[in-house]
Amino acid sequence: MNATIHIALVGNPNSGKSSLFNALTGLNQKVGNFPGVTVDKKTGNTSISSQLQASIMDLPGTYSLYPKRQDEWVAYTVLMDRTEQRPDMVVLVADASNLKRNLLFCSQIIDLKIPLVVALTMTDLARKNGTQIDIPGLERELGVPIVPVNPRKNKGIPELKKSIERMASGLQSFTPRDFIDHAADNADTVQQVRSLIPGISDYTAIHYLIHPETLETTPELKKQVGEIAEKNHFNPTKTQASEIMSRYNRISAIMHQTVVEADPLQKSLFNEKLDKILLHRTWGYVILLGVLFLLFQSVFWISTYPMDAIEWSFGALSSWLSGWLPDNAFTDLFINGIVAGLSGILVFVPQIMILFGLITLLEDTGYMARISFLTDKLMRKVGLNGKSVMPMISGFACAVPAVMSARSIENKRERLLTIMITPLMSCSARLPVYTILIALVIPQKLVWGFLSLQGLVMMGLYLLGTVMAMIVAWVMKMFIRSTEKSYFILELPTYREPRWNNVVVTMINKAGIFVMEAGKIIMVISVLLWAMSTYGPKDKMHAITEHYDAMIQTQPEQEAEWQLQKRSALLEQSYAGMLGRSIEPAIEPLGYDWKIGIALITSFAAREVFVGTMATLYSVGEDADENDATLREKMQAAVRADGTKVYTLATGLSLMVFYVLAMQCMSTIAVVKRETRSWKWALIQVAYMTILAYCMSWLVYQLFK
Repeated sequence: MNATIHIALVGNPNSGKSSLFNALTGLNQKVGNFPGVTVDKKTGNTSISSQLQASIMDLPGTYSLYPKRQDEWVAYTVLMDRTEQRPDMVVLVADASNLKRNLLFCSQIIDLKIPLVVALTMTDLARKNGTQIDIPGLERELGVPIVPVNPRKNKGIPELKKSIERMASGLQSFTPRDFIDHAADNADTVQQVRSLIPGISDYTAIHYLIHPETLETTPELKKQVGEIAEKNHFNPTKTQASEIMSRYNRISAIMHQTVVEADPLQKSLFNEKLDKILLHRTWGYVILLGVLFLLFQSVFWISTYPMDAIEWSFGALSSWLSGWLPDNAFTDLFINGIVAGLSGILVFVPQIMILFGLITLLEDTGYMARISFLTDKLMRKVGLNGKSVMPMISGFACAVPAVMSARSIENKRERLLTIMITPLMSCSARLPVYTILIALVIPQKLVWGFLSLQGLVMMGLYLLGTVMAMIVAWVMKMFIRSTEKSYFILELPTYREPRWNNVVVTMINKAGIFVMEAGKIIMVISVLLWAMSTYGPKDKMHAITEHYDAMIQTQPEQEAEWQLQKRSALLEQSYAGMLGRSIEPAIEPLGYDWKIGIALITSFAAREVFVGTMATLYSVGEDADENDATLREKMQAAVRADGTKVYTLATGLSLMVFYVLAMQCMSTIAVVKRETRSWKWALIQVAYMTILAYCMSWLVYQLFK
């Protein structure tokens, strides 16, 4: 019978922990929540050997055993052995290219006396930087096994499993030595706690003195530990500071013996010189605006040709299918429901890939962290701090993971404010809407001979969302009170060459997620809309058909005109038309017609559905020779009953502003409820964003009509 051990996988953020977890567990994993908190709990199973199985828990990334964030507290309580998820062993993932910082956490776990195996990642990057590590020497100094691994290439995994198996066979006799002496300054205090809680290490006793709240499951024990600390005048701050200094002194001595670094001073000087420019109090902001400007210009410049090619291809495909397939309801569904919906998905894939590729470049080079540092002063004026910038920038991609990433903000008020404003950042789902509307109402011309006017408008929409987020945060901070202290500590990574394969993989993955996740919603709604746009009350639809058939018989020379009016009348009297007409009085002051009203309703499932909705509404009932027209051409030709154009500059700008500010994403609402653990804040968010979107759209329409 196979034995099973429980392993906790730990490490600093961005150390390669998730990649190792995936390499070990493959598809044998599941995601839930730790009890009582919103932090993800990832667990998986793997076979260590023919006689040994392992259940692996991927704990949230943390820098040390002094937690600040909610997810760090989760990792801390598990490692402190006070939960049901007690591990038999720990596998610590350490980044070889940033070894000193990673060894701090490693040394703390050693002193908890938990059986430990170190998986050393990023060794190829360390070698490239000129760092040489004597792994056997490092093993002797630390007293724990160290295995170099590259989980992305599946290298070192068999060796890691063998090391885990050897450690598992000697769990009962595991007696590591202390990394540093903990009892020197608090010998009596530590001994009293160890007498109270037998079987714990000196270091564990110190942590119970520093954080007695980890003993909440045993209130009497918590009270007794608190009394010991008070009686012995235990000073948590002094003890922690002394410990960290002692650890780094020992780590420096070990690295001096086992690690050779290639001229770290030269590398440091290069970073400092670059930071003097990029973090300058004036030029830093100018460069930041320039980077963002180039980012949005590039999204338009580079994507124009593939988008045009995709649009032309679908137009030609629809026209060919119309001539080849028989004229019946199934053909109408296939061309005007499925193919039209599919074109609404794929045409925007180039822009989404380019946007994510450029954001990944900024992250890989180390510039994204500088943006947080640069904007901290501005953020504090509106009630946030520099760490709020990362979720906000992530919001340009998708609000759901962006809201979840706000967990890294220690201050509860700043975290809540960040969650409340992050959906105002223009996510990639808005990109298809912006693109189609800008193409409709903004001329394709250059400003000053080299700047795209359409790109400038695109950047303006992103800036509008950012500015409104700041204003909302400034207003909300007056109502959300907190006495909690706020601080901003951020490690600036070294500048490095981007991993181009990582950029390509990210672009492909994000495109795949958009097509599969957003695509499913768009396709379902496209088919539903086709049905709602094709069918309506039988008596009304029959009356319209009879009326126009009679007109065609009496005036056959005007058949084309009567057929056009017939299709328009049938669409208006369809179930979709009835839905649009019912809300038209509410949206008419914004410059919208009933078709736009239908798109607004369907967009509350997901913003990108707007394009699929328009593709369906403007395709239903077309003649075969009209199918090769692009969606932009169909919308450009759209007119109201009085003959005026639907998509004027005023209407287009009003609609863009509405999509910048409105909450139109069920997934975001759900994740906000989950992260705040209350429907209150989710509903407040929906209410204020909808009211703000309506008022600002009305104002823009009145100014430009």
